[in-house]
Amino acid sequence: MSLQISGGSVNYFEDFQVNQRITFGRYKVTQAEIINFATQYDPQVFHVDEDHPLTEELGGILASGWHSTAIFMRLAVDAYLGSAALLTSPGVDELRWLAPVRAGDTISGEALVERARLSVSKPDRGILTTSVRLWNQGEVEVLKMTTHAFIRVRPQH
Repeated sequence: MSLQISGGSVNYFEDFQVNQRITFGRYKVTQAEIINFATQYDPQVFHVDEDHPLTEELGGILASGWHSTAIFMRLAVDAYLGSAALLTSPGVDELRWLAPVRAGDTISGEALVERARLSVSKPDRGILTTSVRLWNQGEVEVLKMTTHAFIRVRPQH
């Protein structure tokens, strides 16, 4: 089952179910953004200098793994987090960058709800655990991780 976001409505903890697939949109990566992101946050030569011997050896400029993770965040907010009654996140587990992201790649992916449980200590929220995958236009998996989010339960009026 895929999550369908309806215009303007808020999705509470109860709106998510185990085994629910949330499909992401698409994001086209440019070389300028790879270099700009890396210049500010991860200035290793293979992210910023296309003429460096190591960059050439690796086949050209590569997006930082942190940039790939930021692209996930954009796609996830657009797909479901932006309309969820999200409180915050305690973090991610098992973050893996599986293949390089390069200029011209179109990134997409999905989140699969693996676990949804009510918080024992804070009854106003649940904890949503998702398995996330991103892939490029050739269906090569470029990122995977497990995310956790605190989502508000539906208020009882």
